[in-house]
Amino acid sequence: MTRFFSIDAANAAIPELRTILETLRDERSQLIALRDEFARQTAREAAPTPGDPAPPEPLPAGTGDDPADGEGRRRLRLRMQGVIDQMQAGVARIDELGVTLREIETGLIDFPALVSGRQVWLCWRLGEGEIESWHELGDGFGGRQALVDLS
Repeated sequence: MTRFFSIDAANAAIPELRTILETLRDERSQLIALRDEFARQTAREAAPTPGDPAPPEPLPAGTGDDPADGEGRRRLRLRMQGVIDQMQAGVARIDELGVTLREIETGLIDFPALVSGRQVWLCWRLGEGEIESWHELGDGFGGRQALVDLS
């Protein structure tokens, strides 16, 4: 069952959500940096040097036992999985609160609300103070309107 937020209840949840969203944003950046480093290491290890013997056949992906897979890449994989696990916990907490995460990078979230018997979204993102915007269910961020226009 959907939980519907009043404006006051949504505003009361913002401090916890702000912390989660800032953490998610930082973890996303960390994951991207780890992914990029993994790609660089993979490219370095894959680039043959003249006179190198042919590399052994790799094992199926995900086995972790590929002899061509360097220790650094293995560590990077573990670190990436750790970050992903942390991010999943943050997303799960947002879901437990009954809030819809729209975008990690900007910290965009929507709170379900009922106004005059119809469901709308109370819209908020990192960098904003209290909730000041809303939009219809079918509209996205571009359809945001000021709370004073909500009737």
